[in-house]
Amino acid sequence: MRAILYLMSYLLILSFAEAENEMIWQPKPGTTWQWQLQGELDLSFEVEMYDLDLFDTPMETIQALQARGKKVVCYFSAGSFEPWRTDAELFPKELIAKKMKGWDEWWLDIRNLDLLKPIMLARLDLAFEKGCDGVEPDNVDAFANDTGLKLSYEDQLAYNIFLAEAAHARGLSIGLKNNLDQVKDLVPYFDWALNEECFYYRECQRLMPFIKADKAVFGVEYELDVQDFCPKANERGFSFLKKSWEVDAYREDCLGIK
Repeated sequence: MRAILYLMSYLLILSFAEAENEMIWQPKPGTTWQWQLQGELDLSFEVEMYDLDLFDTPMETIQALQARGKKVVCYFSAGSFEPWRTDAELFPKELIAKKMKGWDEWWLDIRNLDLLKPIMLARLDLAFEKGCDGVEPDNVDAFANDTGLKLSYEDQLAYNIFLAEAAHARGLSIGLKNNLDQVKDLVPYFDWALNEECFYYRECQRLMPFIKADKAVFGVEYELDVQDFCPKANERGFSFLKKSWEVDAYREDCLGIK
């Protein structure tokens, strides 16, 4: 009898897990999108997904897009300290490392999870409360940058897997931002990828494990002309745009460019 009860409990837990996974949005290659983090929002594009700032986007905007059948991904930085954010006072000094080159942000010590986890969990809770369909955590490749810390590959892997599992526990889809060095290890944990300038740096092939797993690869180029990268992006099944460095409403979509 005890064995039967154990089996029934296990099957019930398994069914809940499967139901949760089915609820999490996992976009397929070719999904159309718009990415805007600054400026007055332009919500007029006929795309399947909008990627918007977690803190700056009102819940009403998210709901309005979803009422039109759009998915909404919410951007936040998971690897840097941004002093202008409303939760900036929650970051203790021992978490804050070297300033990023060219940005008013500081790398975070991702090894100190006792201090960092509660802050990031609160951000994921905010995404859940606002009704975001997914999240785009930025700066998740600290180990490959000049942070002033001795971060290892394993440190970054552990932190990124924590983010993915915490997002999924809230029913949120999650994308892997850049971090091409860890694509092969993280494909099972992330639902899609978002890349900046892989054609400029000639490293797009490293994103193909997502395509092979039937997961979307979103991306942008800032410097290249659309004719220089869009045909290649379309051949690979990527969803690429040309954007300005401000990541405002401006966009040129690769869709249909041969």
